[in-house]
Amino acid sequence: ARDMRTLYNSLGGLAALAVAIYLLQSGGLLHLSLQGVAQATGVIIVSLAIAYFAYILLFGHLQAFEKKRVMVIFILFVGAALFWSGFEQAGSSFNLFAERLTDLNMLGWDVPASWFQMIPALNIIVLAPVFAWLWVWLAHREPSIPTKFGLGLLFLGGGFFVIAWGATYAAKSGPGVSPMWLISTYLLHTFGELCLSPVGLSSVTKLSPKRLVGQMMGVWFMGAALGNLIAGLLAGRFETLPLPELFGSIMLISLTAGLLFLIFSKGIQKLIGDL
Repeated sequence: ARDMRTLYNSLGGLAALAVAIYLLQSGGLLHLSLQGVAQATGVIIVSLAIAYFAYILLFGHLQAFEKKRVMVIFILFVGAALFWSGFEQAGSSFNLFAERLTDLNMLGWDVPASWFQMIPALNIIVLAPVFAWLWVWLAHREPSIPTKFGLGLLFLGGGFFVIAWGATYAAKSGPGVSPMWLISTYLLHTFGELCLSPVGLSSVTKLSPKRLVGQMMGVWFMGAALGNLIAGLLAGRFETLPLPELFGSIMLISLTAGLLFLIFSKGIQKLIGDL
């Protein structure tokens, strides 16, 4: 009964806050933009994540090895947020690239730009069994968790290198570039997703202190939410920033993050210890 009362009070408070914001906005006393709300939400998510990890590390009564593993989860949280901020361009800036800059005529038939959204799903269906077999085949030579994260981010950066190159070509020659720019980008991004996404989910479960597994999984998905939010903010620059510059910036961030994961993979693995 107490839990239900707390839930109802929380929902009532959120509803009252939403009504208050609406009234202030309608009355001209508060000026909000969608971009401003998104940016504020991003700040809130980052602040909550940092506060949560700091609290757990300082006041969570963890053993030394548990603290080290929680630190690793935080590092993976950052890497995942960066990855999804680039990967989720698929439904926004990449879709606009397909619609406005790609030659959609195939065999005399105009393909809808939205059909390109099928490519990542098809890649997953085809390649997931291959990657599953690969990790089993590697056995004791299987890359470590941070190495897989690094590879995922490098594949992401490689995809943005391709699409930035395609955007540069489109800027010089005009709209109507080959769809292979997008297809190649999606393929590389699928490689990255298969390196990072399943590994991240299982790693958080293994690394979390037993009593905090549920909370840590929630924090992990909060990292995915943060990545999606950043992806939307980046895609909002599609009209105002030259595409080679936009995609090139994401490429540099992804490649840098991937290299850092690879460089410090042994140190991160030491924090993990024996699982």
